[in-house]
Amino acid sequence: MQSSASSGIFTTQFWLLGLSSFLFSSSFNMLIPELPGYLSNMGGAEYKGAIIGLFTLTAGLSRPFSGRLTDRIGRVPVMAFGSIVCFVCGFLYPLFTTVMPFLLLRLVHGFSTGFKPTGTSAYVADIVPADRRGEAMGIHGMCMGVGSAFGPAVGSMISLTFSLNALFYTSSLFAFLSIAILLNMKETLQKKERLSLNAFKITRRDIFEPDVFSPALITFLCYFGFGAVSTVTPDFSGYLGLQNRGYYFMVFTLFSILVRLFAGKISDKHGRMPVTLVGISVLIIAMVVTGFADSITLFLTGAAFFGVAMGILSPVLSAWTVDLSRDDNRGRAIATMFISLEAGIGLGAFLSAAIFVNRRENLQLVFFCMAGFAIAALIYTACIYQYKKRRARVI
Repeated sequence: MQSSASSGIFTTQFWLLGLSSFLFSSSFNMLIPELPGYLSNMGGAEYKGAIIGLFTLTAGLSRPFSGRLTDRIGRVPVMAFGSIVCFVCGFLYPLFTTVMPFLLLRLVHGFSTGFKPTGTSAYVADIVPADRRGEAMGIHGMCMGVGSAFGPAVGSMISLTFSLNALFYTSSLFAFLSIAILLNMKETLQKKERLSLNAFKITRRDIFEPDVFSPALITFLCYFGFGAVSTVTPDFSGYLGLQNRGYYFMVFTLFSILVRLFAGKISDKHGRMPVTLVGISVLIIAMVVTGFADSITLFLTGAAFFGVAMGILSPVLSAWTVDLSRDDNRGRAIATMFISLEAGIGLGAFLSAAIFVNRRENLQLVFFCMAGFAIAALIYTACIYQYKKRRARVI
């Protein structure tokens, strides 16, 4: 792997990958604030939870395949396939104007995040040294984060200024540019196989890599909150008088970007678990503050806390996962983490929609429930951290 031969992370490959990830992240995130209203206008208001839930369901189901293919045919083809799905789906949204076809398209769209981030994380791990892994994951996550902030805010602006169809086509354009960059990137997998039916034969270990159980479980519990935020904050914004429903996402992502710049680097120096504990604690605060929000100021304060929490947890949990993996199963280990992430987001989306049922008075309960999952993650992390500290003292 190139990482073993290099002491730096700021290579041309690294920045090209960051630009591709920014465009990819912008592509699918710019749709999120407008889709709940779009679905409601079709007569499918009761299916709002499925907007995120179906997307993450397909993403999660595709992870074992993307992880296996990443370790066999290469990182770049897997990344390119994810971007191609975004490109195609952007053109199809204007044609799917009734509830069930729209939900089917959301299901297909989920393949994009099922493939692109798996190949991307493996690629980053290949090209950076192990002692700067957290820092690299944080900086690359910043590129994704900029897309996550830029996308919703610009998406809402395009929808308000032009039309929803213009938004869908813009999403497709961004995905196309992401693909174009990937075509110029050098493959990092050294022992590649030709694509064959055997590459799609999934075993139990392809679905779950036991070596990364702890970061996977913590990821699962923490990302319930992300599913809830993606599902109910557009309506929450409307109740509070925010015309641009992307503001919560913009504030959350801007704070996430700022924190990512140093969270991963701190975890390289002080360890993954102590930094993870800080991130989970901030996540609990974010859920409680958002639940109590009765003004735009408090609502966006909750977004800021949420951004800090995700800015800490995302790069640190990713680096922790790679730390526990071997070179020959890196794609599978990363896929396991992302399966947990998608399961948490998807279940959080469905659960929050089931609690919310389009009633403003239920929003507080939604976020308090999400805080409960984060508290469970905090207790688990604290327990294994104390266990490892005691074991280290004995040894």
